Amino acid sequence: MINLSVVVPVYNEEDRIIELYRSITAAVKDKAESYEIVMVDDGSRDRSAAILDELAAGDKAVKVIHFERHCGETAAVSAGLKQSGGELIVLMDGGLQGEPRDIVRLMPFINKVDFVNGRRTEAKASQLTRIPARLGNRLRNWLTGEQIRDSESPLKLMTREVADSFHLYNGMHRYLPTLARMNGFSVIEVSVTYRKRKRSRFKRPPGKQLVTGLLDVVVICMLKRRVVRYRIRSSPNLR
Repeated sequence: MINLSVVVPVYNEEDRIIELYRSITAAVKDKAESYEIVMVDDGSRDRSAAILDELAAGDKAVKVIHFERHCGETAAVSAGLKQSGGELIVLMDGGLQGEPRDIVRLMPFINKVDFVNGRRTEAKASQLTRIPARLGNRLRNWLTGEQIRDSESPLKLMTREVADSFHLYNGMHRYLPTLARMNGFSVIEVSVTYRKRKRSRFKRPPGKQLVTGLLDVVVICMLKRRVVRYRIRSSPNLR
């Protein structure tokens, strides 16, 4: 069985894919007994698909998944987790906002907990971007009862059991720490590096971002209230 899977959603990242691949490889090749890099092409319209295929042809550690059309980050995350084979799974972004070298920073904690959430410490986004994000984060924690400071951080590490427990719907890739806790797993946050993108794939209005986030939180809260929890005292007839 593969020891470590690095899952990366990719959408129109032709300028970064080679750097991304080299950075991930350098970060994990001497740190894991065996590893794979699972790159999910989310219907890219540039040369991303061709570049990914070239990488896969030259390195058996690279596994590529191509969507027929653009389906969104949650779909790419879900497909990558399901198709990965590692005992441990790292999730990171395709735009190199997360620093692959920080994977090593997260690894020691997975021996103590089930899910390690990277908390960005060097983000330098504009006030227009940060204010909705902070408001959304505080509102999310207030409604869900969580204390996650950076649920949308692109760098995360989890066990196979956590990954297999997820049943994701659109937008839920932003709430993986909360979903992990809802499923009975332990979660901590660890500070990681954050690099601002040189350009953005799209610009979503901050107001729309906040409203969308609020609606997603409502769904999460409803699910949290309906989580089925039980413990089996004994079952003598089961083998």
